[in-house]
Amino acid sequence: MVEVESAAALLPALAGFGRELRAAGLPVGTGQVLSFCRGLALLDPTDLRDVYWSGRACLVSRHDDLAAYDAAFARYFLGDPGPQVLVAADSESPVNAPRAALDLSAPPTGNEHRALADAPVGHAASDVELLRAKDFADCDPDELAAIGRLMAGLVVATPMRRTRRTVRARKGVRPDLRRALRAQVRHGASVLPIPRRRHRLRPRRLVLLLDVSGSMSSYSRALLQFAYAVAHGPARVEVFCFGTRLTHISSALARRDPDEALRQAADAVVDWEGGTRIGDSVREYLRSWAWRGACRGAVVVVCSDGLERGDPDLLAGAMARLRRLAYRVIWVNPLKSGPAYEPATRGMQAALPHVDLLVSGHNLASLADLGAVLESLS
Repeated sequence: MVEVESAAALLPALAGFGRELRAAGLPVGTGQVLSFCRGLALLDPTDLRDVYWSGRACLVSRHDDLAAYDAAFARYFLGDPGPQVLVAADSESPVNAPRAALDLSAPPTGNEHRALADAPVGHAASDVELLRAKDFADCDPDELAAIGRLMAGLVVATPMRRTRRTVRARKGVRPDLRRALRAQVRHGASVLPIPRRRHRLRPRRLVLLLDVSGSMSSYSRALLQFAYAVAHGPARVEVFCFGTRLTHISSALARRDPDEALRQAADAVVDWEGGTRIGDSVREYLRSWAWRGACRGAVVVVCSDGLERGDPDLLAGAMARLRRLAYRVIWVNPLKSGPAYEPATRGMQAALPHVDLLVSGHNLASLADLGAVLESLS
């Protein structure tokens, strides 16, 4: 088997394969992608055969989709290297592969094993690990595009909250008097157990406030890609950009094509790479959007380096009010990339007393950790 430091490093890329299949027209649901990742976790995610057959078993539901699946597999995992063929168990499903024609239906021979070790899947593991740890400010446009594809595999969920509505339950804190009365009418004077109800649980709303000012230019694109991936996940998300003013971009990010969504979002933000007025932007959010229910009880994530050009007292007051309304306030600062970081800027000093958690957001690994933090909030 091809050895890598951690097979888990491939999981974002494996999950992103589902998005590649959907772009190719295959009806792939989130449950199928989860089954693909869970099944491959029991095998070897760095073995080309295991990846191919696990994906074919979990992600393909119609025989007519096999050709499209093979083409997407070659394009996503192998970079569509050329006319050479990786032969499947049935001759109807050829897959493009580098260096050698390998039979997927049989265990690898010595030569095939060496070919698999040299195949791009093994190199992809190292590339993914490097991209996960590389600072966004040091990435070129091609690497940022690759990171955007990896972000498609991030699944960010928010903690659950108890609503006022109730649902039927075997065990609950409230008796269901209506059901109990109907049961007594139907069965007469029989002694029946009292049905119960419990409060319905719903995921908390997630609000992203992204700083796109000039000081954040090295990180703005990656954070926007992260917002797109989160907006297309299970969480209910509202996304805003701010520099000198606040811009709501949730509708732009709702588009299915990622390139078009990011272009529409960039066009909507008129103060891209301009000045920074965090306090004014947070206050505008509270005035224009918080009363609509988008903030109360939500998890608010502010992505900014804290380089405030406005009045820090205004920022402190806005953050204090935001903290009273929100369930949790998390500040993501790309400059917090090491243990030696000190929040010395005026903006960070003003906001920090009203922040529940200060985390880094300088690379893909830190954003994945942010997703884990959001899901673990209680």
